[in-house]
Amino acid sequence: MTKTQEILPVAAGPADRPKVVVFLAFPEMGLLDISGPQTVFSSANHFLEERGSTGYERHTVSMAGGVVMTLEGIGIHTRPTRELDEVEIDTIVVPGARDMLVVLTDDALVSWLRTASHRVRRVASVCSGAFLLAEAGLLCGRRATTHWLFGDALSHRYPDISVEPNAIYVHDGPVWTSAGVSTGIDLSLALVQEDHGHALSMRVARQLVLYMKRPGGQTQFSELLKAQTSDEGVFAPLHAWIEKHLSDSRLTVEDLAEQAHMGPRSFARSYKEKTGQTPARALELFRLEAARRLLEQTRISTAEVARKCGFGSEERMRVTFKRHLKISPSDYRKHFFAS
Repeated sequence: MTKTQEILPVAAGPADRPKVVVFLAFPEMGLLDISGPQTVFSSANHFLEERGSTGYERHTVSMAGGVVMTLEGIGIHTRPTRELDEVEIDTIVVPGARDMLVVLTDDALVSWLRTASHRVRRVASVCSGAFLLAEAGLLCGRRATTHWLFGDALSHRYPDISVEPNAIYVHDGPVWTSAGVSTGIDLSLALVQEDHGHALSMRVARQLVLYMKRPGGQTQFSELLKAQTSDEGVFAPLHAWIEKHLSDSRLTVEDLAEQAHMGPRSFARSYKEKTGQTPARALELFRLEAARRLLEQTRISTAEVARKCGFGSEERMRVTFKRHLKISPSDYRKHFFAS
């Protein structure tokens, strides 16, 4: 466990000087974790050059330099970190890896990040890269997120971090963290927006043919997907049945137990053990997931959405949305409707 490492405030620098963005590489990192953000900043440069503005100077570095192999087996050329010792760095982006515990044993890497953070304006992580920020002491006392699979592990290893397991990305002062893999693109768009405004960020999003530009508050995963991957398929038939019968607002835990061919008590115990949540909570989350899809993809009224998803009333649906997503159904639609 490391002590708190403060990131000192650094001025953004003269307006006519490119902002230096450093991508930190290490063996077995995720390819999209680093190539997604790289593409966003590259695209931003294209539009900034069009309007005669200075953009981003990008460098990919590793401790020793040379070719670093990604998890996918693709090599990325890097510069040694020492070559940037005298460079005024604006932003450091840290990718994730499948086995971050191995990465965290690289004391030189952790030390470099900890020291470099003193002279940067902001640091950002993608996916499990949050573990490296935490090991360097950069997340102590801060809010953060990571891939939902690793949220509990991050909280357990670093209890002084307030982990927000559902967020696409979290911005806390000079530190930005994002969820799994592709959310590094969402985070990078937010960084570009912070630097150059919403209009440029949207132009980049359109050029990359993104389905929608997601704000950080959007939940990062499907509750249905989470349940199905957590139980190793034991309750997959039940989940499929629930999806087909969500409109029935009278569904009970007893109904689910009967469908699973189990007694109510043994079913409730087994379901919690396998999925990490009670059957009643799971049913509520399945309704929430279905409602989210309808609000994002259709124009039917919120009352009809509530009926189709088995909430029984708009008010009950509103309370559920506020409890889990901190937003009302109508506001959710305003933010995420795929127009």
